[in-house]
Amino acid sequence: MNQAERDRLVSLKKANKRLITQREAAVELGLTIRHVKRLLKALKKRGDKAVIHGLRGRPSPRRLAAATKRKAIEVLSEPVYAGFGPTLAAEYLLDRHEVVVSKETLRHWMTEAGLWKGRKRKAERVHVWRPRRSRCGELVQWDTSEHDWLEGRGERMYLISMIDDATSRLHARFVRSDSTAENMRLLWSYLEQYGRPVAFYTDKAALFQTAERRRRDEPGVDKDPMEMPPTQIGRALRELGIPWIAAHSPQAKGRVERGFSTAQDRLVKGLRVAGAGNLEQANAYVEQEFLPWWNRNLTVLPAQEDDAHRALGKEHDLGAILSHVEGRQVGNGYTVRYLGQLYRIVSADVPGGIRGAKLRVEARLDGSLAMSFNGLCLSVEQCQTPAAIEPTHSGQPSRRAPRRSRWMDGFWEQPAPALRKAIAIANATS
Repeated sequence: MNQAERDRLVSLKKANKRLITQREAAVELGLTIRHVKRLLKALKKRGDKAVIHGLRGRPSPRRLAAATKRKAIEVLSEPVYAGFGPTLAAEYLLDRHEVVVSKETLRHWMTEAGLWKGRKRKAERVHVWRPRRSRCGELVQWDTSEHDWLEGRGERMYLISMIDDATSRLHARFVRSDSTAENMRLLWSYLEQYGRPVAFYTDKAALFQTAERRRRDEPGVDKDPMEMPPTQIGRALRELGIPWIAAHSPQAKGRVERGFSTAQDRLVKGLRVAGAGNLEQANAYVEQEFLPWWNRNLTVLPAQEDDAHRALGKEHDLGAILSHVEGRQVGNGYTVRYLGQLYRIVSADVPGGIRGAKLRVEARLDGSLAMSFNGLCLSVEQCQTPAAIEPTHSGQPSRRAPRRSRWMDGFWEQPAPALRKAIAIANATS
């Protein structure tokens, strides 16, 4: 019996002894006179238990069967489900074991069984979040996360993610290295699936920005920053007409950072349950299970329904744009040197005025090599033996290396004269 019930019993006993009227007892208890009369009748029959609700101590008719609880605890006690929280555990029990239980009920069960322990949240500094963009495709956050995704079962992997700022729609894949080529491959798949966003939002990594080099003792305050050449990804974004915005802190691109926090919990556990042990199996799980779940449960509707993505045009050749591009000068023999190899332009494709000009050399993601001049693709062939002497652009042959003198050849192999003979020769000359 709690304190409220004890107070109610005192008022009822005073009314029963006629120390107060039933109306006064109703005012004290905040009840109607009719209910007070009902309680007084129950007091005569049941005694002090009249103030206790009749259903107290009885099991709820809506409670789950004990067999359901035993099965749930037995499944969650397996090593593969170690570390699962109530919310994630409830989803896996429903999808894989057909056990229907709410996350709050499961929270009590797991706490009783010692499978879950609630954590007190620390007081965090209040941070005002930047409002979302209004349309899908206005801003896409792009970043890479390094983590033990396979929990030691396989190779080291990186997760590259692109998340839309307006809707939180996710596009991601695992790679073996956070390289320019792998980031370009993910960018290629994003552009083919959704189109060109208005802008990309990333950190200041070397993939996206060329850092200015300065000496350690050189002051950087009074010196204006130099305009550095773009990186390969920066050049590709310019050719695609997509602006690049740099974040000044990890908190600035908090949407993709919080996405990594969710993935490092749910995705790691999902890969464990799926038994993924290599890159191919992990990417298959991401495409078939994780991304559909994310885009179904964690996305939101944008403020405006229209899509800000722009379609790819005929001028956007992704194979040429998303490649490693360098410039090379054409020799008088219509030859181009690249990575130690000599290539010759096929005579049928030689345009006018190409001698001494610069070609665009593209090392593409599929391993092929392409060259173009003023937007015109050229057919090239690799020379079997590089030319020994390449004529200069002025028409004069290059200067040969000077011929080495041979007067000292064999000098040290000749026998030296005797000491007396050498002295006599020296005295004679003097």
